[in-house]
Amino acid sequence: MIKSVKINIYGNVQGVGFRYSALQKANEMGIYGFVKNRTDGSVYIEADGETEILEHFIIWLRNGPTWSRVDEVKVNDIPFNNYKCFVVK
Repeated sequence: MIKSVKINIYGNVQGVGFRYSALQKANEMGIYGFVKNRTDGSVYIEADGETEILEHFIIWLRNGPTWSRVDEVKVNDIPFNNYKCFVVK
């Protein structure tokens, strides 16, 4: 089943290559949507994909790239967006 989720990632996740690592991982996994920094220091993602693939992506996000420190990940289902690619905003 294809669905969309919004993901908020908290911790040391800005200035450590998190968005570009997420972009690479999303492209490897066939996930569409976007990732962006938020003013509160968190990273925000909207992602479309197969449920099982999104679950694996979220597991990866809970660890993040080597230089990051993820303290918390919040995931919520949202209405399907039908994104055509994954981009950094």
